[in-house]
Amino acid sequence: MTRKQSNKRSAHHKPGLPSPEQIIEFIQSSETPAGKREIAKAFGLKGQEKIALKKRLKDMAEEGLIDGRKTAYHQMGGVPKVTVLRVIEIDDGEVWAQPDNWNPDDGAKPPRLLIVEKSNGPKRGGGRSPSRGMPALKTGDRVLSRTEELGEAGSGNWRAYPIKKLPARSEGLMGVVEIDKAGKAWLAPVDKKVRNSSPISDLNGAEAGELVFAEPAGRSHRAGVKVIEVVGDPLAPKAFSLIAIAKHGIPTTFPDEVMAEAERAADLPLSQEHREDLRDVPILAIDPADARDHDDAIWAEPDPENEGGFRAIVAIADVSHYVRPGGDLDKEARKRGNSVYFPDRVVPMLPEILSADVCSLREGEDRAAMACHLRISATGKITSHRFTRAIVRLTHNIAYEDAQAAIDDGTAGKELTDLWAAWKLLAKARAARDPLNLDLPERRVVLDEHGKIAEIAVRERLDAHRVVEDFMIAANVAAAKALESKTAPVVYRVHEQPSREKIIALRDYLATQDKVLALGQVITPGLFNRFLKEVTDEQERALMMEAVLRSQTQAYYGPANAGHFGLALASYAHFTSPIRRYADLLVHRALVDAYKLEQPKPRNGLPESSGLSDRDRSNLSAITDAISKTERRAMEAERDTIDRYVAAWLSERVGETFQTRITGVQGFGFFATIQGLGGDGLVPVSTLGREYFRYDEAAQALIGEDSGTRYEVGQRLELKLGEANPLTGALKFEIPHGEGGGIEPRGTRPEQKKTGAGKYPRGKGGGQKRGSKHGQRKDAKGKHAVGKRGRPGNIRHQGRRK
Repeated sequence: MTRKQSNKRSAHHKPGLPSPEQIIEFIQSSETPAGKREIAKAFGLKGQEKIALKKRLKDMAEEGLIDGRKTAYHQMGGVPKVTVLRVIEIDDGEVWAQPDNWNPDDGAKPPRLLIVEKSNGPKRGGGRSPSRGMPALKTGDRVLSRTEELGEAGSGNWRAYPIKKLPARSEGLMGVVEIDKAGKAWLAPVDKKVRNSSPISDLNGAEAGELVFAEPAGRSHRAGVKVIEVVGDPLAPKAFSLIAIAKHGIPTTFPDEVMAEAERAADLPLSQEHREDLRDVPILAIDPADARDHDDAIWAEPDPENEGGFRAIVAIADVSHYVRPGGDLDKEARKRGNSVYFPDRVVPMLPEILSADVCSLREGEDRAAMACHLRISATGKITSHRFTRAIVRLTHNIAYEDAQAAIDDGTAGKELTDLWAAWKLLAKARAARDPLNLDLPERRVVLDEHGKIAEIAVRERLDAHRVVEDFMIAANVAAAKALESKTAPVVYRVHEQPSREKIIALRDYLATQDKVLALGQVITPGLFNRFLKEVTDEQERALMMEAVLRSQTQAYYGPANAGHFGLALASYAHFTSPIRRYADLLVHRALVDAYKLEQPKPRNGLPESSGLSDRDRSNLSAITDAISKTERRAMEAERDTIDRYVAAWLSERVGETFQTRITGVQGFGFFATIQGLGGDGLVPVSTLGREYFRYDEAAQALIGEDSGTRYEVGQRLELKLGEANPLTGALKFEIPHGEGGGIEPRGTRPEQKKTGAGKYPRGKGGGQKRGSKHGQRKDAKGKHAVGKRGRPGNIRHQGRRK
């Protein structure tokens, strides 16, 4: 190891004797064999510390953690007692990994290790127990772990106990090839979180400007990356979703055995026996015009036994009839967790022979359904519910816009007018419940027939959307209550009320705006609604709404009920979208068991039961944890893709000014979104000029120390677009006619940096230094007030999301 490498190591390690885990992590990541001298240099050890290190290395060798020469791992059946693992699969909530570096002399395949939360046995090697606070793992993550082989040596039954999640070795494994003036190849990142390009050691036929997949060329960053697959034109149609799919590790192909089982399932006979025949009921589905699958359909008519009330049916695709527990099809659906929707494609949870064909509720075709029968009182309350398995034949598949137009111009038939009349009663009950009412605009990307962007706009919110949403919510509540009445397992959709810490932070922020939030009162959605209603100024109301949104928790799936705060409901489950959400499929299976709705056994080799399996029941907590993670993964991938489309749409308008609204403030700058379009972009504090701006975390504001100029959440202002990068989805803005530094280009290479200090060049305005403490000063305690970037994910509380 060179002196430069050693100094670099020392700068990244705290002084003092390193732990066994730190020593092993260092040896694993070292470019060359690392002995006592290299370790001592890396950790800056001197005098007595070197003596203590020698003893620690001897103890580690005796325990089998490293070999006697202290330069490599002691191989225990090929797997060290403490080693770095790479996650290769997440199945049924179980995380499987294999050694990150595997070079056995006999060419044996790498073993699979099950990562478990913590060890019940004694600590090994003086290490600490794994942290419960470790971030969620996904495929491709690297984890420093303690390993253990259960049973006899050579059994191959390995367990791993995580100690620490490690950073990725490569700065983005997808990017665009760039060739510099010297002819050297670089991988420009497509991840907005990655600042620098990586050197490419092997182009593998790739040419400049092409989008490629790459992998590390060696054990260190210095080795760079090598191209393993050429995708093509990074700005071609469908490239943006491919980038998100690759970045988030979303599976796109179904194994052969899964496709074979799906084809057998699609051939299952749809017998009228054991099913309620609802084919004469004029049920219809209202969906987006471009919907690829149709989970749900609805019907309502006045109830002759309940004056002023209605009878209604919410018919949901009976996916549990086709996807049975324990089969290959079920395992793949569980691993995916949900479908992922992009502007140009869908990555389905189920093969298309089921998701877009046999399970999808189509006009004029017999389909298997789970029917939720509801009685709605004149006040909009659900007075009774029951569930059956049925056969339905839809009268119409109609788009939201067409349904709304028919209602508005008076041409709607009885089916639609009855639905609207029943919905108005549900809307009354909803208003009385007073759920959280935040105006969260949704961006819509419209593509032309060639896959090019035709339009980007905020999706219009129609009564037709509310009609379907309220019927779906009613069915979801009925499903939860029906299972509770049978003391059956329930996969709840949980949205917990804001934590006390978040409420205190909200109170402190509101105080900076001369608003009062008393902590003694019960926190309810209605409290927030009333507070927002009292704010009449549009700009101020947007500011307050952002603050309320930041105070909310993220919804998740779980077997323990904690209510749904956003909807103001005590019990809530997801029942209405089993084609695209595994949680809904589990609810269907529980209903099959609880209400004895099992069908005759199939005769084509499919699993017998369509209810909950023993594994479902015993592992429900792990399953719900896993599908909550896949849901967050899908949300991030969808959001990233929309950001790239927006950046591509704006890339030809760099230099123009836009009306924007500030959505977040940090010490290094503030984030703003273009009104009516969306797309958050950063205004770096270095572009604000020579004046020092103090970051007031409580007020969520940057305040000019000399002028008193304020930039705060919710504020509207005109900004100039300084950068729009379609590959990363990143936008950057500048103050028009400002005196600050210019926008720093992304994908900077080492030779582009300033020599000596190794910092990026400053802007012409002499702004503060870049970095995590950029634009800040220490307070009286010498601390920096640095919060988290951005805002929390939107609350997924609607009855469905297409």
